[in-house]
Amino acid sequence: MKRKIKALICALALILPVVSLTACKGASDNTLVLRVANCEEYIDLGDWDEDEVISLPDEEDIFGEDSMISDFEEWYEDTYGIKVKVEYSTYGTNEELYNQMSLGNTFDLVCPSEYMIMKLMEEGRLEPYSQDFFDESDENNYYIKGVSPYIRDVFDSLEEGGESVRDYAAGYMWGTMGIVYEPTELSEEDVSHWSILLDKDHARRITMKDAVRDSYFVGLSILRARQSATGSPASDVKSEKELSDLLNDTSQETVDQVEEILSDMRLNAYSLETDSGKADMVSGKVIANMQWSGDAVYTMDQADEDDVRLCYSVPEECSNLWFDGWSMLKKGLSEDSGKKHAAQAFVNFISRPDNVIRNMYYIGYTSAISGGDDQRIFKYLEDCYGAEDGDESAEYDLSYFFGGDDAAGEYVLDADPDQLTRQLYAAYPTREVLSRCSVMKPFDPDANRRISQMWINVRCVDIFTKH
Repeated sequence: MKRKIKALICALALILPVVSLTACKGASDNTLVLRVANCEEYIDLGDWDEDEVISLPDEEDIFGEDSMISDFEEWYEDTYGIKVKVEYSTYGTNEELYNQMSLGNTFDLVCPSEYMIMKLMEEGRLEPYSQDFFDESDENNYYIKGVSPYIRDVFDSLEEGGESVRDYAAGYMWGTMGIVYEPTELSEEDVSHWSILLDKDHARRITMKDAVRDSYFVGLSILRARQSATGSPASDVKSEKELSDLLNDTSQETVDQVEEILSDMRLNAYSLETDSGKADMVSGKVIANMQWSGDAVYTMDQADEDDVRLCYSVPEECSNLWFDGWSMLKKGLSEDSGKKHAAQAFVNFISRPDNVIRNMYYIGYTSAISGGDDQRIFKYLEDCYGAEDGDESAEYDLSYFFGGDDAAGEYVLDADPDQLTRQLYAAYPTREVLSRCSVMKPFDPDANRRISQMWINVRCVDIFTKH
């Protein structure tokens, strides 16, 4: 798995002002226009090199010659007899997407993270998926036939305003928050706690995320560990709801306490970053980096190319279970059934197992799709992380993801033992890790104000300290 550097060049083109609907219709009055917004570098843009063909046993080769966008346009016309033009644009963060919408930009289909999906649900901005979308007898409904049983259960369990997230979002990518680390400098025990990011013995050799919600979650995890009788808040609670309540607390007292922790972390950090931490790890400038699991995979892949071995840890206290999902916007669709059909078809197309593999290979993140009866995604994991014939191997049970709770032992990967702390572990966490993870919820306006001010204070703490 790797994210292609040349994707950045393409992404720059994608963030240019969106072509107007009128201009597109001028080319063909019969062309349906679908406006899609997604995170930067978060879909296969094609133009693979010849040696990048993915060959799996007893399967057709998988290759990204053209972009996923143009392939969808062609597939939609071939399948439904309707021409579609995708106006594809990108954004950097969930907040940037929200600001674009607030400033009047109109989209039909977007891919925000869990808390933003719930915020948009709360504000009544989202269009629910049609019942036809969940019909498993339709051969083109690749999403519902292939979504991981684990992800399906997560979506079913999350509610906002008494409505299920599953009705308003289809899973795209998912993962955890953890720590990428240099194993010759830090032991597994060292990075088994978030407090390593506060350790003054490693001052200016760690990085933290310039992302308020993710860093707040980590700071709150450290606070809860300090308050815990066992040192592990996940061990103190009796249910996922209790853990969620602990890790979504935004009271003024709690925010103030987290601010102290994050301020100390900021003073201890080499940098406050969103993207540069990957290169800093590979180059050896830092030895530990607070990181999203997908970027962790990318970082370790890049380090491998330079013969540098890095590892990944999800601290024992607790962590964030995150996901991004495709949601349709009422304002964009404007009750246009044709657009809604195309938007749902887009989600189905990129959920087709071969396209799932293309996207995972290209961007380095883990899809919410397991493939259902189609075994290609599991075969792809075997190809990426399986032990070589005759070499030592370790069993890595992924039954929870590919088969569900009733399929224990049915999807066990004979993995390279080195992968138990590396890319495989980052891409597909164990069931034990997930038992101590919680989803971030949306904040109300008062909480947003408190946390925004807290973050301003944290980001400026080094300035105030120096002066």
